[in-house]
Order: sequence, then C-alpha cells, then structure tokens
Amino acid sequence: MSIYNTPADAANTAVRAFLTKIGEYFLGRSFNTGSGSSKNDWIKIKDEVFNGMCAYCGKSDVKLQMDHLIMFNREQFGLHHPGNIVPACKICNKRIENSDNQYVSWEDQLSYICEQNNDTNNFLIRWKKIKYHMNESEYKYPTLSPEEYKMLKLITNNLYNGVKKEFEESINLYKELDESFTRK
Repeated sequence: MSIYNTPADAANTAVRAFLTKIGEYFLGRSFNTGSGSSKNDWIKIKDEVFNGMCAYCGKSDVKLQMDHLIMFNREQFGLHHPGNIVPACKICNKRIENSDNQYVSWEDQLSYICEQNNDTNNFLIRWKKIKYHMNESEYKYPTLSPEEYKMLKLITNNLYNGVKKEFEESINLYKELDESFTRK
C-alpha cells in the first residue's frame, strides 16, 4: 500500500491496466493471476517451469514474486502475459537502472545478478531457460512488430499524460467549487 498517492501513481495504474488488456487480447482470454486458470498458469510457471526457483539467482528457499521480463510500464511496454512473467525473489525483482536512470533489460538484470553473486557459470543456463519460456513454451510471448511497439508507446504515453491531466483538472475543479460553495 502506498504511503502517498500522486497523479503519476494513478497514471501508472492506468497504463498497467491497458497493458493487461492488450496482453489478454493476444492471449485470447483473461489473465487474472489471482484466481482460476490464470492463477494455475502462474503456479505452473513458478513451480514446474522454473522449479520453484528465482529465474535470476536460482534461490528456492525464498518467497517468489512475479516479475515481468519486459517491464510492465510505459517505457518498455511489457504485456501482462504468461510468456512475460517469471518467478523472482524480492532482491532480484528490483530492477537495476543504467547510467541514464533507465531500467535495464531482463538480460542485463540477469547478467548483473549472476556477476554480483559470483555465479556467472549459471548465466547461460538461466538465460536459455527464460528465452525458451518466452519464445517456445506453451506460454509463448507474442512477437510484436516495430509498428506495434510504436502504437503501444503512443497509446501508453497518451493514457499516462491524460490521466495526470484529468487528475490535475479534478483538483482544480474541487478548489473552485470549494471556494464558490463552502468558503464564501
């Protein structure tokens, strides 16, 4: 739960809701990982595909969270789709940033974690497992064309900016109404 909510929080939630619906469009069904068959998909990915281990560091004695390989945001446009999720421990699920303060790709994240843990021998094994999951498994992530990525970028940025603008307009409307009706 957030301690302080901002217009950006509302805008980011709207973007994630949109990316969820686009992921479901490609999947052809709902992907609510909190219940039903989609929850079973998540459990299968976590317990069977990745053997109850973090996809990045290989730990199995920790609580595993859902990580979106292609980040679920307006910068990377990752869809909420079974081919885009892997189990990650809390530490590995915190994506690092590059020198431009941009989040790195999952591959750079994997490389960084393997280097930090002096575990570079397992990099290729984990990389291949993730790539197989994304590209060849029953949960294959949709291949998006450059045009589709451009569309996602335009729509998510428009949605993000529109929600922030609507939020600010609502605050201003409240202030006007408060001044007109209650603060006479």
